[in-house]
Amino acid sequence: MKIAITGKGGVGKTTLAAVLARLYAEEGRPVLCADADPDANLGLALGFSEEEVDGLTPISQMSDLIAERTGAQKGAYGSFFKINPKVDDIPDRFAIEKNGVKLLVMGTIDSGGAGCVCPENVVLKRVISNLVLGRDEVVILDMEAGLEHLGRGTADFVDFFIVVVEPGARSVQTYRQVKKLAKDLGVNNVSVVGNKIRTKRDELFIRENIPERAILGFVRWNDELREADMNAASPYDAGGTVLEDIRAIKIMIDEKIKAIQ
Repeated sequence: MKIAITGKGGVGKTTLAAVLARLYAEEGRPVLCADADPDANLGLALGFSEEEVDGLTPISQMSDLIAERTGAQKGAYGSFFKINPKVDDIPDRFAIEKNGVKLLVMGTIDSGGAGCVCPENVVLKRVISNLVLGRDEVVILDMEAGLEHLGRGTADFVDFFIVVVEPGARSVQTYRQVKKLAKDLGVNNVSVVGNKIRTKRDELFIRENIPERAILGFVRWNDELREADMNAASPYDAGGTVLEDIRAIKIMIDEKIKAIQ
């Protein structure tokens, strides 16, 4: 199963990604999470310590590895390099594991003058493609508010595109933008999880603005989650209603997968 989770900053997509990962690992399934969000904090949400997370080097910053795999000279943009470098060993070499979940931090491209086609970006896209197409495990991608790392061909093999939204016009607009991007990649089914639900009105707002068939479920606002965040703890370990709500969403995902098969 391959799941890509996206949404605008602060809506709670990392919480959803982390709890889903722990729930699948709870079943004894092999799980790999890729943190492809510029604001990388999936590690803490999965239960890794701050020291473990701080010790990770994102793939995009591994200049020696990128130069080796692409044949590009470090920092020399505009030169020739391989656009199909070997990457299949990267997840097993550089992922760290805890609680039955492997974590791979992708990183982002910081150089504004590098353009879209640069060695770092080529390697990131190839790694994402390998995770989706070549890994025999549950893969969960925690992505920024877009699908930049996915291309036509790779996107076809993602089982679920999930946009996390909160009650608000800007969040709903992000869903519509992601839906358009997914359609451009040949993907017509984009699912939604409503987060930070405090009242019935919050839930109703999302139902009024998003097709019912696209909604997987809702995650209620809860103080346990805020406390876990303040303590740099995993929302899975915090328990409370967030675990109950996301477990119900996982059941919906599993049922939809069975229906497709």
